[in-house]
Amino acid sequence: MITKEIRQQNKIFRDIPTRINDTDVLMFLQNRKINWEYVKALKESTNFKDESLSSWLNVSTRTFRSYKKQNQVIHDSIKEHILLLLSLTQHGEAVFGSSGKFEEWLNKENFFFNGNAPVSYLNKITGIRFVDDRLTALEFGDNI
Repeated sequence: MITKEIRQQNKIFRDIPTRINDTDVLMFLQNRKINWEYVKALKESTNFKDESLSSWLNVSTRTFRSYKKQNQVIHDSIKEHILLLLSLTQHGEAVFGSSGKFEEWLNKENFFFNGNAPVSYLNKITGIRFVDDRLTALEFGDNI
């Protein structure tokens, strides 16, 4: 039996842009309310701890945890960051076949990321886009 919570998370992933492009992201942000449900979906869709997720969003762990509460106000730039991370997660799972394999790739040092792990780029919007571009390259034959 699927719980209401799982159905809601699936709805969130079904509705977010599957690829990061400016038009889709902008329209989504203008037409949807990014709230605690999206933060919760991000948390539940990864094995990363609150400390990691908060560092990606450039907020304290305490602030990140407060975002998981209903009616909590989330700054617009954080909403965009959350949406892009959810989209990236969805893309990564599609490329690697599972969230575990995607997270393993995110944490592994990589030549195309100047010897760093891709996860180290997720605290900037341009970094998320860069990681997403590398995922697209993988889809089309790059073997990193």
